[in-house]
Amino acid sequence: MEKDSSPKILTNLDELLLLVVLRLEGNAYGVTIRRELSTTTGKDWAIGAVYDPLYRLEQRGLIISSLSHPTQERGGRSKRMFRLTQKGRDALLAHKNIRDKLWHVIKETE
Repeated sequence: MEKDSSPKILTNLDELLLLVVLRLEGNAYGVTIRRELSTTTGKDWAIGAVYDPLYRLEQRGLIISSLSHPTQERGGRSKRMFRLTQKGRDALLAHKNIRDKLWHVIKETE
């Protein structure tokens, strides 16, 4: 049986996290992602509600992570930095196209 190569549908949280990681460019780690997500949505997100989906997105190959150099302000600890992959960009674009097709039926004048 041939494997389906189409991207899986993203959840709302997946979409938000991928967009936040993309928006933060080289400064996307747990705290900044949570802060941006909270600011953008107006909801206070628990750090666990952010990290668990980030790890799932990484397992799907939509983002990758790496450890930063240790810093003194973090007591010599590193940050886990996240970056969008090409597969993640493709999934976002495919998801946007699906949304656009569905939202197109709503007219702004109604």
